[in-house]
Amino acid sequence: MQKKNKDTVGSLLILLAGILWGSMGLFVRRLSALGFDSLQITAGRLCFAALFFWIILLCRPAQERRIRLADLPLFLGLGLASILFFTFCYFSAISLMSLSAAAILLYTSPIWVTLLSALLFHEKLTAAKLAALCMAFGGCVLVSGFGGGLTARGLLFGLGAGFGYGLYSILGSIALRRYSAFTVTAWTFLIAALGAFCICRPALMLATVSAAPSPGGTVLFFLLTGFVTAVIPFLSYTLGLRSVEAGKAAILATVEPMVASLLGVLVFRERLALSAVCGILLILGAVVLLSLPNKK
Repeated sequence: MQKKNKDTVGSLLILLAGILWGSMGLFVRRLSALGFDSLQITAGRLCFAALFFWIILLCRPAQERRIRLADLPLFLGLGLASILFFTFCYFSAISLMSLSAAAILLYTSPIWVTLLSALLFHEKLTAAKLAALCMAFGGCVLVSGFGGGLTARGLLFGLGAGFGYGLYSILGSIALRRYSAFTVTAWTFLIAALGAFCICRPALMLATVSAAPSPGGTVLFFLLTGFVTAVIPFLSYTLGLRSVEAGKAAILATVEPMVASLLGVLVFRERLALSAVCGILLILGAVVLLSLPNKK
């Protein structure tokens, strides 16, 4: 019973993360309107998220702030090969093809995670998990609406985005065996933020902040963006990984495009096609299927 309760709480934490990631478009559109490019928005989000995570970590026991030198490659992988790499690949894919095609390739991540989890962690590829995987990916295809100029280069960037996005589940599961969720997220985002800061043209970014109608308000909005779209969801996702298999967590998190589509309809008055409705139902079906108790 206790394990079942932990699994339920873990699944709810993963779903919360997906919902908050799905709200990212609300913040990105606002910051884009102020003149920031995608890489600068990513850098601001990562930097403020790292600040929040370290404030939290400084309130924790002192031993949680330290990592072993031998584990530094693991955290470099989490910060650079996962968080920063997937962002770079994703925005490169967007520049080479339609947003819908890039989004579909990004959400190949559950496939990568499920296959790597079976290879590295010996997680069982059950019929329910494979069915949920197909339903979730099919739902993402329908929600995004496949189309638009797919090239070999764009395909590589898109698949790289999906791989990097899914890599967080794999490396995060390993890190959580050795450190607390607060240690993992704080060090991961510190490394990702340092990497992003080096490539985001910080001087131009500061000039854009200064030119904004309300520089102070712009900085506060970046803080809010980091808190809502990075701190809470990544902490929730990392905590959820303590009791939820990496493959299952990756599939549960595919509620993100469903939430993004619903917000587009409710907030931006975007039209929701019948295919998108079917995609949302497929994603919900995958979540329900994964939530059912395992039976031998």
